[in-house]
Amino acid sequence: MNVRRRHLSQLTGTLCAAGLLVASTSGVLAADTPAYPVKTVTLITHSSPGGGSDLFLRQMIKYLGPQMGVTFVVKNVRGGGGAKALAELAKLPPDGSAFYATTDTCIQTPMFGKVEYTIHDLEPVVNVFEDPEVIYTRKDSPLKSLKDVMAAAKKDPKNAKWGGGTATELGRQVLERLKEIVGVDLPIVSFEGGGDAMMAVLNGSMDIAVGEPGEVSAQLEAGKIRLLAAFTEQRLATYPDVPTAKEQGVDLVLTKFRGLTGPKGLPTDVVKAWEEAIPKLLANPEYKKAYDEDSLIPAFKDQKAFQAYLAKTEVDLKTYLTKMGVIK
Repeated sequence: MNVRRRHLSQLTGTLCAAGLLVASTSGVLAADTPAYPVKTVTLITHSSPGGGSDLFLRQMIKYLGPQMGVTFVVKNVRGGGGAKALAELAKLPPDGSAFYATTDTCIQTPMFGKVEYTIHDLEPVVNVFEDPEVIYTRKDSPLKSLKDVMAAAKKDPKNAKWGGGTATELGRQVLERLKEIVGVDLPIVSFEGGGDAMMAVLNGSMDIAVGEPGEVSAQLEAGKIRLLAAFTEQRLATYPDVPTAKEQGVDLVLTKFRGLTGPKGLPTDVVKAWEEAIPKLLANPEYKKAYDEDSLIPAFKDQKAFQAYLAKTEVDLKTYLTKMGVIK
């Protein structure tokens, strides 16, 4: 990758700077595929151009447009931690012409303040991917595994140097839960973003940090850091030599989901079209090569399964944030 991701970032930045939206090109619809109810579909994201959800959508529509015979348009609606994007979608007609790239952020934002709309005002459609978290250290660090990190923290918690994001950031949640498993009270230093945490690890201010593969790949390819574990059920295809936390005796799996929601009241045929389209899309060899390079894990869920997943995720997040003292 991340040649692809960097390329996409440069591309989207250029187009947005020119005031353009990026659309996929519709192609020839397969003979056995029912026509989708509308010709143009807008995919809304709260992410900025080049951000995780933005890249997810723009990569996906290159393959999904020809498959569904639809022209897709990505629209970046920033602000309010996703609240503006969520509100814009909630007010649109439920005719299959607009969806929202939904992640954990969509659930968390309403927990921090009053917003006009919440996830409960949207209709879950499908989940597509899980975006994994990995823990890393400097290449010359004496820490060779997650077990080493845990043992060092238990032996000398006051001198453990763990770097994470803010309390709501997923990587920080990984570290907080690791701290619970170790059973010691140690400080976790907060950083505004993955780049800041990476710099702290590289300059020795921090021993370890947690991030997404796309955030760490450049330093990994440069040989400056080492991955210690992936917090996934299975090893990452892009880093098959990196063991999971579970393989190292730490039962912790925590990934970001990437799915789609729509306005309330979507017709059955629209939901069915997406439930049929996504598995077919994920099996596309060309698309598989692209998302494998980004370390995205295919995790299709139909509407019923996605609804149940969102409900559980909301409970888990609320429990965690309450325990952290971030919300009451």
